[in-house]
Amino acid sequence: MKKILTLTLIHQPPRILLGMKKRGFGAGRWNGFGGKLNPGEDIVAAAKREIKEEVGLEILGDLKKAGIIDFSWAGKPDVLQVHVFRAEKFSGEPVESEEMKPQWFNVDRIPFDKMWSDDIHWLPLFLAGKTFRGRFVFDESDNTLEHALKETDLLE
Repeated sequence: MKKILTLTLIHQPPRILLGMKKRGFGAGRWNGFGGKLNPGEDIVAAAKREIKEEVGLEILGDLKKAGIIDFSWAGKPDVLQVHVFRAEKFSGEPVESEEMKPQWFNVDRIPFDKMWSDDIHWLPLFLAGKTFRGRFVFDESDNTLEHALKETDLLE
């Protein structure tokens, strides 16, 4: 079964806003902001809502689709299809929520050792302004077993 999720990263070179996940899936890791779509909600509306809920920011202008990544775990049928968005302009100040603790990082000091193991592969493409598609398979300890990643122009 495929589940559609959003992931938005706020990138204002030379910095990027990440959040320390405080609870639930991915707790204890730095990540972008996002999650599941509500019934009847389109993917862009879901991405904007998640940013508002998790870090208190209102996205100004359009979100830019940066990538689509399919994640799965060995021996499990579910696939998480994550639509990755880039945001540059927003109103408000990042605030901590029950779920996330935000922090700005210089792009030269991204804490990859405290992130998902796939991030080191696709985040450089994101930071370079590229668009991409990828697939990652994890083991039961969330280590990357295999992956495929390519730059692409089409992100449908």
